[in-house]
Amino acid sequence: MSHNHEHHHDHDHDHDHDVDDLITLIDDEGNEVLFRIHMTIDGQEQFNKDYVLLYDASTPEGEEVELLAYAYIQEEGEADGRLLEIETEAEWDMIEEVFNAFEAEEEE
Repeated sequence: MSHNHEHHHDHDHDHDHDVDDLITLIDDEGNEVLFRIHMTIDGQEQFNKDYVLLYDASTPEGEEVELLAYAYIQEEGEADGRLLEIETEAEWDMIEEVFNAFEAEEEE
């Protein structure tokens, strides 16, 4: 079962982004696309994975962004981790709950 969840929101943070916040993905046409990490979610206890929410780094500050969500696994000894499709509704539910709580906190 595959789900494509997209979240749109205004991304208007006033902090500097580090290079570590960036990740390059290859699109369906083989092009490299630079993404910025919006947030990471610790899902180790429930699902033995972590999760990452990304958006296109070329989006101007203050404009609405489309968030992509992936499971993230880093094996011991690997320099880079692997991004995987999110497999279950339970994972999506947990990600959305954490994301919504984060967004509510940001608005306060």
